[in-house]
Amino acid sequence: MIGWLHPGRVGRAVRGFLADLGRAARMLAYLFALGGKAFARPRLVADQLHFLGNYSLAIIAVSGLFVGFVLGLQGYYILQRYGSSEALGLMVALSLVRELGPVVTALLFAGRAGTSLTAEIGLMKAGEQLTAMEMMAVDPVQRVLAPRFWAGIIAMPLLAAVFSSVGIIGGWIVGVVMIGVDGGAFWSQMQAGVDVWSDVGNGVIKSFVFGVTVSFIALWQGFEAKPTPEGVSRATTRTVVVASLAVLGLDFMLTAWMFSI
Repeated sequence: MIGWLHPGRVGRAVRGFLADLGRAARMLAYLFALGGKAFARPRLVADQLHFLGNYSLAIIAVSGLFVGFVLGLQGYYILQRYGSSEALGLMVALSLVRELGPVVTALLFAGRAGTSLTAEIGLMKAGEQLTAMEMMAVDPVQRVLAPRFWAGIIAMPLLAAVFSSVGIIGGWIVGVVMIGVDGGAFWSQMQAGVDVWSDVGNGVIKSFVFGVTVSFIALWQGFEAKPTPEGVSRATTRTVVVASLAVLGLDFMLTAWMFSI
């Protein structure tokens, strides 16, 4: 234990962490700078948007439906104690568009699309495809990473909107169809209580930030993975862990910032 706390090892670990953080920051800035060149070839972005978005749509929609079911049940039993069961639609909508929609979508996106991105880039590195591109004077960051990065940023808000919409439908099915809450009150209280800018807008901002975070972490882990099967598998695992923790931490900071304005 004392050996691990040796000042030399601690210093090397801190220095290595700061060096990795600096290289990651430069890579992120470079990916943002390549936005114009990425969209100059929209076919590449469209293909990756189809791969990341459409293939994630099933798990997002099904998860949103069941989350809506649970919110409808739990919300009804809680609101019924205070005689406010008509506010069930408002509670379900606010829970989804503010928090659960962006956060759960980001976590599912990290588990499904993020791991796929890391494995794909890692295998390309292990197969020396990225090195071959550099030998042919082709920038692998611009050709491979940038389209995937911007496709992930576009896909995340769209998937979060699908999650929230399907979740609201799930809450309506449980609350109105199964339990018997008044349907007019369910929708009218939702429309009156949900603000487009402060509620839906905040959810969109969160989705955008989470899209940047998850997409970059997945691509960075694949780009920095050791070119071995073990290295790619470890990078894939790190993608899920790091992206999930980053999403939860950023959600807290964004929520605190948004409600303090």
